[in-house]
Amino acid sequence: MVKNIVCKQGLGLAEYRSIVLPQTHLETDTATVTPFGSQLWLFDGPAVTGAAGFRFPTRMAVVSLPDKGGLWVWSPVALTRDLRTAIDALGTVRHLVAPNSLHHMFLAQWAAAYPDARVHAAPGLTQQVAGTAVHATIGDEPDPDWAGGLEQVVMRGNRITTEVVFFHRASSTVLVTDLLQQIPKGWFRGWRAVVARLDLMTAPVPTVPRKFRMAMTDRPAARAGAKRILEWPAQRLVMAHGAPMQSGGQAALRNAFGWLVR
Repeated sequence: MVKNIVCKQGLGLAEYRSIVLPQTHLETDTATVTPFGSQLWLFDGPAVTGAAGFRFPTRMAVVSLPDKGGLWVWSPVALTRDLRTAIDALGTVRHLVAPNSLHHMFLAQWAAAYPDARVHAAPGLTQQVAGTAVHATIGDEPDPDWAGGLEQVVMRGNRITTEVVFFHRASSTVLVTDLLQQIPKGWFRGWRAVVARLDLMTAPVPTVPRKFRMAMTDRPAARAGAKRILEWPAQRLVMAHGAPMQSGGQAALRNAFGWLVR
C-alpha cells in the first residue's frame, strides 16, 4: 500500500528528507524507483546547479502507458547503472519527455541509453538539446501513443520558459516541473536563502515563484492554461521541486493559481 505523503505547511529540510516513499522490489544498491499511484513511479535524483550557483533537488516520474505502450519518462534525472536496472525492470522505455526548456540536462544521456525511445520536447526547446534528435515538439493535444493515459496543457505566455503540465488519469496526478515549487526551508543557505524566500520558492505551500509571475507577460494565455489545469479531477500533485502530495491536489492547484484566474 502506498503511504500518504501530504504537503505540510512550512515543511522544513529535515522533514522533507524524512519523507520515505514506500519500498518496492525494484530497489538496487543506490536507486529505488518508488510507486506513487496506479502505473506511476517516482525517483529523486541528485541536486543540480543552476544560475548563480542555486542548487535544486530533482525528481522524475515514470508512467506505464496503457495497452502495453511501454514507459513514459518525465523530466529524466541523471541515469546511473542502478537506476537503469530499476527502470528496465518496469518495462521498455518508449518516450522521453522534457517538459520545459530548463529540464533537459540529462535528456541526451537517456536518449543514448534508449535509442529506440522517442524524444519529446516542450516548445522552444528543440534548439537547446545539443546532440539529441528531438522527434516531436509537445503541443496541446497528447501524442497518440499516450492519449489514452495522459492529458496535457501547454502553459503559454511566460518569457522564461514554456512549460507543459501533464495529468495522469489512472492515478489522478498532476505533474509540474518549475511552474509550482515548494523547496524545503533550509535547502538554500546565505543570500540564496533570502532570494529563494522572496521569490516564493520556499513558500509553505506549492506556489508559483515570483519570477514566473513577473515573466507571464501574456496573462490571458497563461490564465487560459491555468483554467484548463483546474478542470482536471486532480487528487495527487507531483512537483520536480517540492514534496509530492498524495491528497489535496485540486485544492493545492486552486490555491496556487488563485492570483492568476481571478
